[in-house]
Amino acid sequence: MTVCSSTERVKAGPGVNAAEGVVRWRPGKSLWVAAMTLVGVVGAPFTFSAEALALFLVTTAVTICAGHSVGMHRLLIHRSFKTPKALEYLLVWLGVLVGMAGPFGMIRAHDLRDWAQRQRACHDHSSHGRPFLTDAFWQMHCDLDLKRPPRLEIEAEVRDDPVYRFFERTWMLQNLALAVVFFAIGGLAWVVWGVCLRVAVSLTGHWLVGHFAHRRPSGKWYVAGACVQGFNVPFAALVTFGESWHNNHHAFPGSARLGLEKGQADPGWWMILVLRALGLAWDIRTPTTLPARADLHRLPPDHTAADRTREGFSGTLGSSHAELS
Repeated sequence: MTVCSSTERVKAGPGVNAAEGVVRWRPGKSLWVAAMTLVGVVGAPFTFSAEALALFLVTTAVTICAGHSVGMHRLLIHRSFKTPKALEYLLVWLGVLVGMAGPFGMIRAHDLRDWAQRQRACHDHSSHGRPFLTDAFWQMHCDLDLKRPPRLEIEAEVRDDPVYRFFERTWMLQNLALAVVFFAIGGLAWVVWGVCLRVAVSLTGHWLVGHFAHRRPSGKWYVAGACVQGFNVPFAALVTFGESWHNNHHAFPGSARLGLEKGQADPGWWMILVLRALGLAWDIRTPTTLPARADLHRLPPDHTAADRTREGFSGTLGSSHAELS
């Protein structure tokens, strides 16, 4: 019997299994995604203007970079740096506006998936292991119900925070409230481009990057014993604000910096550096300050990225203190 290991938030007791489960359609999640996509795609051509396009580009960049990448992912989920509480709330709120889930829902989806990928075997839903269209439907319209799931323990400082509890209860309403404001300022076009199309593109883009970041071998790091490896998606680095350096992230999940090698653009990291310069970010964690990992290997120069997926691969031992170019 395979014994599952635990992570910081996910506790795997006896009998827990990451591979056995059923993918179920979630009506609320599915209708939310479908409604945003339908209104955004159908309405965009009829409401187009230079002003609406500019609103779409600005709001998408702010919510994805400051909100999802910096606030929700690097700060709330991984605690890779610290910032004043008011700024933390603002960044996480911007992440809520991306439209995927509230703060607890994001932690739950992220940590359970990452936990599963670190086991010896996991379900195809956790690994993006099904064909393109099936994976799209599973990830954006369904959830995985494990037969014998682990226990998720969100730390009390987050779980009991009244602001985060409010965000969790109202995460869909946050975008609807924004839609009211946008309608008052710019009419229907601002709602279509600044809310519906933005959310639809953000959700679809998040799935696309996740799909390719677990299926297209690229990168220099291999995590021994993990059934799923993360792969870099270089062409998406700028539009994801650094989130597509997923091989690096699997190697150093606690790092605030995702673009680790020379030429790996990481706008989310650049934002954190600006915050640090302003005295608004501190205790920033990077590979050079993280504890060494015994299971982390750096691929030798003569190995292709595909080599890492071969069972029994033995690369050069790496750690969080490994030299990065």
